[in-house]
Amino acid sequence: MDYVKPAEILDTMIESGTSKANLSVLQMIIRGILGGAILAFATTLAYTAVTQTSIGLAGAIIFPVGFVMIVLLGLELVTGTFALIPLAVLERQTTMSRMLANYGWVILGHLIGCAIYAVFYDLTVTKMGTDMENPLAKMLIQVSEAKTLGYQKMGLSGMILVFIKAILCNWMVTLGVVMAMTSKSTAGKIIAMWLPILTFFAQGFEHAVVNMFVIPAGMMLGAKVSMADWWLWNQIPVLLGNFVGGALFTGILFYLGQKPFRRSASSTIAVKQGQQKT
Repeated sequence: MDYVKPAEILDTMIESGTSKANLSVLQMIIRGILGGAILAFATTLAYTAVTQTSIGLAGAIIFPVGFVMIVLLGLELVTGTFALIPLAVLERQTTMSRMLANYGWVILGHLIGCAIYAVFYDLTVTKMGTDMENPLAKMLIQVSEAKTLGYQKMGLSGMILVFIKAILCNWMVTLGVVMAMTSKSTAGKIIAMWLPILTFFAQGFEHAVVNMFVIPAGMMLGAKVSMADWWLWNQIPVLLGNFVGGALFTGILFYLGQKPFRRSASSTIAVKQGQQKT
């Protein structure tokens, strides 16, 4: 059977969280760089679809290609591990310090990867800075300002709003990571993880790694956004909201819902293996 049962998925989540927490620093940074850059590629692809069709949903349908590449290649996406490593900590398979170290090094990798792609993409879309009228360049500027100054104008309400949108976003993103574990086939994994990623992107929720590309790219193109605006009104609250959405609504709640069945599922597997040997 291609389908993997929820109790077995929980075991996979814990094992994956443990494995990711035990990566070397170099592995975390390199995988983070690649993960950030690939997601940035997917973001500009989605924006291209929107500008060409004037249909927002077109971008959402295409955007998951980046997430699929990251998951299938075993790269790092910190927003995805927000649902995995906390479970490994709960099961005492790793430590809180290892979890925080993973997040820190992977975020550093994401920032590097997103910055590299942002520089190359900005030079490409503006024809080496000679054409600032490209619709995609204008879109990046508008999005960069909307994701920072738009919330700033709302004051405290804006800060709460961006935090809530970040929670909703990563509830779906981490669900995409878990959905990939529901199938043993590549095609099944792709279809399963595509659904929640499309869901979050289509509704304009806030994703920390996407913003690590979009906001700096817009700033490089002339968006009136300062470094303080970026981090205070988006990056920090979005990272926190993404953590809550992933760790609580996907990780811990799924853990509590499936934990009573873990031992029985493991026992069933052991019995089947024993029967096969005899």
